[in-house]
Amino acid sequence: MKFQKHLIATGFLALAAAAAGYYGYSRFLHPSLVTTSIASLAPVSEAVYGTGTVEPERWAKVVPLQRRRLVELCRCEGQVVKVGQILGRQDDAEERSALDQMEINRGQLERDLARAEKDRDKSDAARTEYEQRWTKLEEAKSRIAAQKVRLDSLLLRAPLDGMVLRRDGEVGEIAGPTDVLFWVGPPAPMQVVAEINEEEINRIAAGQKALLRSEAFPGRALRATVSQITPKGDPTRKTFRVYLRLPQDTPLRIGMSVEANIIFREKQAAIVVPAEAVAGDSVQMVDDGRIRRVPVTVGIRGSRNIEIIGDVSKGTSVLSPARPDLANGARIRIDNSLARAAEPAAVSEPADQPGAAPEATVVAAVTTAPSDPDDAVISAAMTAHIDSVVNDARRSIISNSR
Repeated sequence: MKFQKHLIATGFLALAAAAAGYYGYSRFLHPSLVTTSIASLAPVSEAVYGTGTVEPERWAKVVPLQRRRLVELCRCEGQVVKVGQILGRQDDAEERSALDQMEINRGQLERDLARAEKDRDKSDAARTEYEQRWTKLEEAKSRIAAQKVRLDSLLLRAPLDGMVLRRDGEVGEIAGPTDVLFWVGPPAPMQVVAEINEEEINRIAAGQKALLRSEAFPGRALRATVSQITPKGDPTRKTFRVYLRLPQDTPLRIGMSVEANIIFREKQAAIVVPAEAVAGDSVQMVDDGRIRRVPVTVGIRGSRNIEIIGDVSKGTSVLSPARPDLANGARIRIDNSLARAAEPAAVSEPADQPGAAPEATVVAAVTTAPSDPDDAVISAAMTAHIDSVVNDARRSIISNSR
């Protein structure tokens, strides 16, 4: 019995010794391998993403009032027109035939009235006949005026002074009130009509800077300014309409689609680290080969980098991504391979290009100083939507694998 107890006690001691040995090996002889980034003094901004279309600030559609065949359409795209100028005509043969008959009838009534006028003072019956013929003539004139209005409604006229921005439809086709045949308006000034999700509309205000990206101008950030917000949102799409005024020298053209990032918070100089370096309310600094946990307050949250406020200065090495599983004071080894791989990318490929490697963009974003601070703000804002799509995809993959 004593022998068995002795064996059990010996076993427990062996396990404890093994655990202590493994702890000492992992903590002192074989520290964890981590990656780091450098805290940098750089611009940082927060942006609201939306999509929109370039339109003139003032324009109108030309649609037929009736469903008829088209018999005339001007070849006038790009031409300046005046309000009321005829742009096209629908088939009006039936209306013109009816008008001709009305004109013939009016001529007959005028002749009958002229004869009755000569005899109207001869008797009461003659006076009554005159009055009846006069009434019929006035009724005929009213019908003719109404018929001319119907004929005029088959003419397609310019609704305002401006340029014919686009023409659709061809002679011989049948068009009705649902078919837009012309877009007319002054080509400048232009604006972007953007759709913003309702949960983010409270961050938008008139006068804010907007940064645009268009597939027609890859790699180029274009500027705009918030000019107006539609008071009522779309309850079906859960969006609000926001108007962005474009500068006169914008290269965008009417009808282009753009991605818009509206900047609602920004700093030109802040201590920033990659978002993945912050765990809760702290970062993990590297101090003589050990981890030192430093409490911080998160400020502006950019698309890749975030502002931190605390006892962290420019040039400080922090774990990126953060390692909450490592205790404060734990020894670490720094993997420098990612930083070496990132150095060429920081020079040869901007951080906002989709082709850049994820590791490269993190290091480039916090170690390089842009020549124009506003360009760095643009670069950060332009990636907001891409990062959100990537994060959504990652969450979807994780949930599907469970």
